[in-house]
Amino acid sequence: MALQDIVEQTVTGLGYDLVEIERSAGGLLRVTIDLPWDPQAAEQFVNVEDCEKVTRQLQFALEVDGIEYKRLEVSSPGIDRPLRHEKDFERFAGQVIDITLKAPMGAAAAGQVSANRKKFRGTLERAEGGQGWQIVWSDEPPVKPGQKVSKKRPPAPVQALGFTLDELREARLAPIVSFKGRGAAEG
Repeated sequence: MALQDIVEQTVTGLGYDLVEIERSAGGLLRVTIDLPWDPQAAEQFVNVEDCEKVTRQLQFALEVDGIEYKRLEVSSPGIDRPLRHEKDFERFAGQVIDITLKAPMGAAAAGQVSANRKKFRGTLERAEGGQGWQIVWSDEPPVKPGQKVSKKRPPAPVQALGFTLDELREARLAPIVSFKGRGAAEG
């Protein structure tokens, strides 16, 4: 069996989702796992015991099938989790993400955005009409604590970019860290 099949079968058999497999120079095999998403349940996170359980099972499965590796690393997706499948986009709708397009915008942005731009950060939303996705952002800089903002200055316009998963080179959750604690309101 191929490496992808062995790892996927082992990970899903233990009740986890396989996020990605990466082989690096020097024989490192990196496997990223996540807990299956349940929209009704509270958000849960992969912990050390989950990674340890998958590591033990993968070591056994890879040895049985004779897959060569020097070091195995099993981890959670982290705060900059890659988004690859439709269910990932559904799960993280409303979150701030970073996307990189395969091709630059070109003339499609009607002068609103640089024609060579491929990278965007904004809030992920379902596109109008329910077909595809869009990212919404404003190029206005964030207000720093204690900074006075003129009420006369017009706000920067909100922009939206519609895209399909086929147009993406990469999509990830934006690694935004708040030291105010989990669930703290932005601002």
